[in-house]
Amino acid sequence: MAEKCESEKASISSPNLICPLCLDIFVEATILTSCGHTFCRRCLKKYDLTHQDLDHMICPLCREITKLSDNRVDDLRLNVSINGCVDDYHAKCGGMNAVLEMCQKCTACKSKKDAVSFCRTCTFYMCDKCLHSHQQLVVIFGDHEMVSIDDVIEGKVSIGHLFEKCSIHKPENKDMFCEDCKVHVCHKCVLVGHKAHEIKNQVDFEQELRRKVEDLAQRCADKKTELEKNIQNIEIQRHEVHTAVQTLLDDVRQSYTIKAKELEENLRNLTDQINALKHSFDDDLNVLKSKDRQRIKSICSSITLVDNDRLGHLETDTLSAHILLCEELDTMLKEVTDHTSASAITKKAKGRRFKPADDTRLDLGSIAGSDPKVEVIQCVDLRSDMHGMTRYSHNSVGIVYGLCAQGIDIIGSNGGKQQCSNIPNDGRYNDLVYQQDGSLCASLCDTNEAYIYSTLGSRKATIRVRDGTNDLNVNRSQSDEIIITCDDAQVYIYDPTGSTLKHTFQTKHMTYQASTTRTGLIVTSSCSANPSVVTVYDRDGNAGESLQAPEDVCLYATVDEQDRVYVASVDVDNSSVVIRLYDLDGLNLKERVEFQALNMTLESYWCYLVSLSPGMLVFACNAKLYFIKVSLTGLIVTSSCSANPRVVTVYDRDGNAGEFLQAPEDVYLYATVDE
Repeated sequence: MAEKCESEKASISSPNLICPLCLDIFVEATILTSCGHTFCRRCLKKYDLTHQDLDHMICPLCREITKLSDNRVDDLRLNVSINGCVDDYHAKCGGMNAVLEMCQKCTACKSKKDAVSFCRTCTFYMCDKCLHSHQQLVVIFGDHEMVSIDDVIEGKVSIGHLFEKCSIHKPENKDMFCEDCKVHVCHKCVLVGHKAHEIKNQVDFEQELRRKVEDLAQRCADKKTELEKNIQNIEIQRHEVHTAVQTLLDDVRQSYTIKAKELEENLRNLTDQINALKHSFDDDLNVLKSKDRQRIKSICSSITLVDNDRLGHLETDTLSAHILLCEELDTMLKEVTDHTSASAITKKAKGRRFKPADDTRLDLGSIAGSDPKVEVIQCVDLRSDMHGMTRYSHNSVGIVYGLCAQGIDIIGSNGGKQQCSNIPNDGRYNDLVYQQDGSLCASLCDTNEAYIYSTLGSRKATIRVRDGTNDLNVNRSQSDEIIITCDDAQVYIYDPTGSTLKHTFQTKHMTYQASTTRTGLIVTSSCSANPSVVTVYDRDGNAGESLQAPEDVCLYATVDEQDRVYVASVDVDNSSVVIRLYDLDGLNLKERVEFQALNMTLESYWCYLVSLSPGMLVFACNAKLYFIKVSLTGLIVTSSCSANPRVVTVYDRDGNAGEFLQAPEDVYLYATVDE
């Protein structure tokens, strides 16, 4: 009650001290640097809670954009002037709680005494003398309703609505509201300056606003309940996802267990074979060792026989025997010692090699559904032939129809349609693009003009490209610059407001559509022109190598949020669309994936390809609109074949590579992957 009274006093004596959001006296007045509008810091913080996904704040009054730092509202400057005025106001009023400390003065007379009562009928505060007169004049004031000022201050009773007095017609209450001028007026003001305007009774106006607020509050409550239920459902789905993932993990572990058992059995068999081989080599070496020992024994025995003390007494038979033994021993000594057999066995043992199984990659299996692919998840019939298309949200697009139909359609991936209602729907638009703050840039058919509309539908700016150009195609950069192409070999870059031509450059081919990357590169498409090419340019007009389509095939390009470039090759004669994904390599495009061909209804060479999110594309041709889901997974095996060096390398979809296999000199490598 105290705050309300103080606010009412402030609104009469110092309207510039009222925050437009909370309608109360400023607390830590904070200024938005882009437009200069001021609000309570706490009000801005509450407002910012609903825009945490943005790196800027849109002014609640004029929709101008103020960039925010990491600390968001806390880093915005305080409005020193207004905060000083607020301090002066509080000082004059005796502080923030002055209403509780001071009595309201009498407004029924000029005495300025403290009020002791309030008349609901007269809407006057009265001192004790005015109250006494009021009570005595029963004939005039007998049916008036009086309340004690103490009961008012303590909040026991409400004095109802007090109309502000008109500053022009001072005795009159501002008890009416002009819808056209958005101001409160008295009935004399209505007669003087608001005759043809739509006027509402103040009470009706407040009731209408209250109904709107109550409706919004109810819808907020309903949406909150819906979101809470959705959160509960998400947790249920999370449990199911975890269960499914755990099942996958259990399957992998079971497969690992089976493979591990097979490998352990294989290890045991190989170990047994190696042990048997070891024993075989040991036996061979033992045989060699035994032979040498036998020879040593024979030599020792022979030398014992021939080395006799009675050698001088040998004759006839004994001499013959001795001579024979000596000859045998001499022959034995002349035999070559085998130094190589043991080395040969060693060499033979060392020559044994382990040859891995043919499947050199120990593979436990793969998870189904991991191949990269594109899939049409929704086909929508348009109300006429599409001429321009742009991203509206992560799951919807805006469509215009050129001279075929008026207005702009917003179409979602669920097939839902609605018309854009905040711009003139009687226009025939050639192309369109939405800016980050919700503003719309739309070009008109058969003109060199494009208009920028605010979110409320008012025209903010007009862009006029040089004379002789018609049918402008529009897009925007990451910083909201307006990119314009106009069926010639030029690209025009305007600032976000559309008021300044910042840059223009010449292209190598006819350019119909253009998209931009986060780094400022511009990807152009010549679409149905001949030749049909896609080329990447920097801001100085330097170009990479163009992708050129075969004859009778048209190329349409778009850039997703991760700076990946999708190119659709459209073959109308065969009703076929092939989408390829490219990575940027400087100003060149490096193909990463070619998806399977999509069969579509194609009746025109004029098409449009737009990226809504990293996993969603939209393709439009003639009166058909296709929402396409993109699944990017799987590995890529590359072969350099006869190039030097000759290698085979495995890449993932982000270009990360494993160790490569390199061939010896004069050997070529060719790779393939089976099922």
